Formats: sequence, C-alpha cells, structure tokens
Amino acid sequence: MKELLRAAFVQFEKNQIATADAEILLAHLLGVSRKQIHSQGIELAEDGREKISAEYADLINQRLMGRPVQYITGSAAFRYLDLAVGEGVLIPRPESELIVDRVIGVLNNASDKDLAKAVIDLGAGSGALCIAIASEASLKGLKVSVVAVEKSADAALWLNKNIAKYDLPIRVVVEDVESALIDVKADLVVANPPYIPDDERLPAEVANFEPEIALRGGAVDGMAAPKQFIKAAARLLKPGGFFIMEHHEKQGELVRQAMAVEFSSVQTHADLTGRDRFTSATKR
Repeated sequence: MKELLRAAFVQFEKNQIATADAEILLAHLLGVSRKQIHSQGIELAEDGREKISAEYADLINQRLMGRPVQYITGSAAFRYLDLAVGEGVLIPRPESELIVDRVIGVLNNASDKDLAKAVIDLGAGSGALCIAIASEASLKGLKVSVVAVEKSADAALWLNKNIAKYDLPIRVVVEDVESALIDVKADLVVANPPYIPDDERLPAEVANFEPEIALRGGAVDGMAAPKQFIKAAARLLKPGGFFIMEHHEKQGELVRQAMAVEFSSVQTHADLTGRDRFTSATKR
C-alpha cells in the first residue's frame, strides 16, 4: 500500500494536486479510513494486490485528468454529513457550513423557539444546507419543517438520494425559484445561488466538471441570479422572517443594496478566511 501511495504522491505533487487526494482515493478503494491506510493491519493476497493496484491506477488517472475527488468517490463531507455527489450537482464547499451555524443560532435564540419553524432552501443542490439544518435542529430539539427548491432535475436526483439516506421529511420542489411555492410563507430562507460572473476564470476541475447552472450568476457582476433569489426570498418570507444567502466575496455591497429594498437589518458576514461571503437580513 505504501508503494502505491508514494507513487501517487509523486504524480500529484508534479501536477500540483493535493497529496491528501491520493490517500482519500486509496481509502475509498479499500473501504477504510485515511488513518487506517497507514496502519500495518491491511494485508492483501497477491491477486488482491494486483486488482487494487489496477483500480487505484484508474482512480489516479481520473484525478490527474481533473475530475474532482468527490465525484470519483461519489462522496462529499459537509459538517457531520457524508453526502452522495456526482456529475450534475455542485460539490458542497466547507465555507457554506457557516450558513448552518447562523440558522441554528437564529432558531435557538427565537423567543418562540418551541413553535415549529418553516425553512426553505433555495437552490438546494445536493441538500447540504437543508439536510444539515434539519438534522442539527432535531438534535437540539428545535422543530422545523423544511422544503428544498432545486430547478435542475440532475441535481434533484442527488438531493432526493441524500434526503432518503438521512431519512428526513424534507419536501423537494423541482422548480425555478421565481415560480416555486406560490402562496407559501416561511420563517427562514437560506440560499446558495449561482453567483460567479460569467467571464470569471474558474479552476479547470470546476469549469470542466461541475454544472455551470449552479456556478454562473450572470454577465459582468454575476448578480442576475442572486437578485432572483433575493426577490424569491422576499416573496416567501413572513414579516420578520430571516434570510441568509451566500455570495461572491466581491458582491457584498451589491447584495446589501438589492436586499435593502424589502429587508431590514442587512448585514454581511465573513467566512473563516475573512472574505465577505454571506449576507443576512430580516423581511420587513
């Protein structure tokens, strides 16, 4: 096993790919944790070693071709979750986890927190946000009913798969945010819209593999899609309802201006690297 890893490390370092990916791929292939692949307890017969070597070489080649490690393994970590992902759905990013912290904090600090709250996730993708919110709220004894809105049929397949995996009563609506849930009102809305400007250059593994529909927010400033999501949130929220949306680090001021039309207490929040990545507000 160590020889396989060393050879993979050399190839990945040469191609500026994180060597941790080589460990993740081997652990996935062996059905063990990354820590376990360094133990002395994994022994394979000769024919087993040959089979693993051939399969590992295939996974390494896929990664060298730019395919994201999450698509290769079919799995992406998000908070305490292990989400199924693949072509057609955006890979959840660690920075999005901060939205969950904010929402759980709002739910927990509500004066009427014993009452069930309606939560809508706009552009739900793999279900990272809505599943994390539903599961963590339940662990804290907070009552929520959750609806996930996703217009991409391809992404909705992964969304439904993940909801089923965690056995959560999340309703899925496959529709555009502009027309979804007419006459429905919610207490909280979360959103991670496409927001990257159309002409912004992306890493090859993102541009060539992840769905453009989940990435590109529009021409020039990338705000076309975020504005649609803000408008939808304003329509869906009850007066006093809470809204939080992820956005590009350069869009903070533009998002605040767009939200100010129908929201109060508009505030932009930084991610763990100090970049302005989220804006929250209260529906007037």
